[in-house]
Amino acid sequence: MLQRRLVYFFLILSLSSFSQIGGKYVYQFLNLSQSPRQAALGGKTVTVVDYDVMQAIYNPATINIDMHKQLSVNYGSYYGEVSYGTAAYAYTWDQHVQTFHAGVQYVNYGTFEGYDELGNPTSDFTGSEAALSFGYAYNVPWTNFYMGANVKLISSTLESYNSWGAATDVGFLYIDDKNDINYGLTFRNIGFQLKPYADTNEKLPLSIDAGISQLLEHVPIRWHLTLENLQEWNIAFSNPNRAEESLDGEVTEEKVSFINNALRHVIIGAELFPEKGFNIRLGYNFRRAEELRIVDQRNFSGISAGIGLRIGRIRFNYSYSRYTAAANTSLFGLLINLDGDYNRY
Repeated sequence: MLQRRLVYFFLILSLSSFSQIGGKYVYQFLNLSQSPRQAALGGKTVTVVDYDVMQAIYNPATINIDMHKQLSVNYGSYYGEVSYGTAAYAYTWDQHVQTFHAGVQYVNYGTFEGYDELGNPTSDFTGSEAALSFGYAYNVPWTNFYMGANVKLISSTLESYNSWGAATDVGFLYIDDKNDINYGLTFRNIGFQLKPYADTNEKLPLSIDAGISQLLEHVPIRWHLTLENLQEWNIAFSNPNRAEESLDGEVTEEKVSFINNALRHVIIGAELFPEKGFNIRLGYNFRRAEELRIVDQRNFSGISAGIGLRIGRIRFNYSYSRYTAAANTSLFGLLINLDGDYNRY
């Protein structure tokens, strides 16, 4: 039981940061998908500019007046007792000051059975992490260029150890109105530990991501392309399970090509009927697909899908993300329009 729960614990810590970019940083939960919509589109999007207040947690430059009085709450159950949730709200002060944004993320790792070094039972313990953020975006006058920032206070408790941190996200956005193309760039989790778990300060999971999306002119589809983890080029590794052994017993490690490593930075997604009351979303995460691929077995890792359905003031969102044959995730979300207009968005 203890071993199984420990597996769940470390798996959730590395869900959003596989291979060489995982295991180096604290507060890894900050890079989990923020909402069912993002998860369905492959896990990360930096160019969605509409009513979706959850998008601002990932790219604060997307904060806009269409988010006014939109409240979003999301929940997902991962592995074992691990649960994860997010919430966000935006308010437009006026046409001059524009829109302010607030968001929260949390992950609860459940209850663990405690044992001492001799295997004797001790008291049970828990683990959880949370982050509270505040964001604002600025439109450069007479341009379609936007800049935004989030400031975040982070709390983490793991057994008897606790830590506090502070971070900021900086985002940029350019909107090409003529061709209906959005370009985005984010620098996330720039910060430090205010209080480490012990005596050593650890690094936060810096992530640099860029993206482009376009609403097609004659087809009701918006496609998304995201380049993730640009802060580190080599994110591939040789999987020992894919090593080849010759007849004389010599083992040859898997060779990761330039193209294979490059593709691991790529996420693609598409949203059908993005401006309607019913949406269908599909995504593919190349890194997730490659690193969770099983030799000689097709398990469709990396694929994600979801839907959005609006009924009056409420929009329901759902996503399903494929990891392995034994471990997949579903996220549920509600977007509530508190502005009083039933027909808005």
